[in-house]
Amino acid sequence: MTLTVRQVGPEHAREVLEVVRAAFSARPPLDPPADALGESVETIAERLSRVGAGGGGLLACLDGEPVGAVVLDPVGSTTYLRRFAVSPDHQGHGIAGALIEAAVEAVEASGTGTDDLTVVAREELPRTVRFWERQGFKEILRYSPHVEMRRPLRTAVWAAPTAEAMRGIGRSLAGQLTRGDLIVLTGELGAGKTTFTQGLGAGLGVRGGVTSPTFVIARVHPSEVGGPQLVHVDAYRLGGLDELDDLDLDTSLSDAVTVVEWGAGLAEGLSESRLEINIVRDLDPEGSEDPRRVEITPVGPRWHALSFRALG
Repeated sequence: MTLTVRQVGPEHAREVLEVVRAAFSARPPLDPPADALGESVETIAERLSRVGAGGGGLLACLDGEPVGAVVLDPVGSTTYLRRFAVSPDHQGHGIAGALIEAAVEAVEASGTGTDDLTVVAREELPRTVRFWERQGFKEILRYSPHVEMRRPLRTAVWAAPTAEAMRGIGRSLAGQLTRGDLIVLTGELGAGKTTFTQGLGAGLGVRGGVTSPTFVIARVHPSEVGGPQLVHVDAYRLGGLDELDDLDLDTSLSDAVTVVEWGAGLAEGLSESRLEINIVRDLDPEGSEDPRRVEITPVGPRWHALSFRALG
């Protein structure tokens, strides 16, 4: 079966509306009801008519049958994903993820200056909220019963259900790195930061087993293939960037790929460009762990021409 996602305008209002009605009607009853249930062909057509202003819509089709839709609504520096819907019979098969990726591409191509994507979920639907969290969206505002969630436009997200999958993402990322690159790595204890860095080291072809640098603060792993060295830093006990300079490393950071664990709010001053990587472990309401996810957000001019969506 072939899945296609394309941008559409008002001429596809009826198809978009049918997907929206099917998806929102299948949800549990809400009070007040979802605004999407009050849409008509005319109101959807009006929403889809904003294509030239960076808006419009996306329609996902499986072998030609409409199965997913979303309306793009640019507001200021963000673009809202409105009426996001996947037909009930086709949920759980990657269509939602394909719509999100297509939305990123469409917004980037529009040249509207959008910095991030925003969705509005319902707090009575915790599974929906968790879905958006797994796509890298974080709550920024709550006005009951609505939860507004946002993620940077270029954030890329992957599930890492196993340690080997985590290493695989790190190994793939290594192929896009060069001397002077900085990675700011965050995640709670046991999330998989060191496992990720092991994959990164394997991809870079460095010497020595990569382990947590907690007790030594920093380790330098020389390259065995003529590439950049790997500097692995634990910033948890560092008080500032000056202390990093005092570590007397055997290499210059400009000659290495530097990974700083617990570096958020501290390591950003090392370079105007960086990759912010967040590793997250989720707990569902019953307390069982969901697969970890890896969120990568490129910051700065170094990464403008690169994409990270094909990793893993």
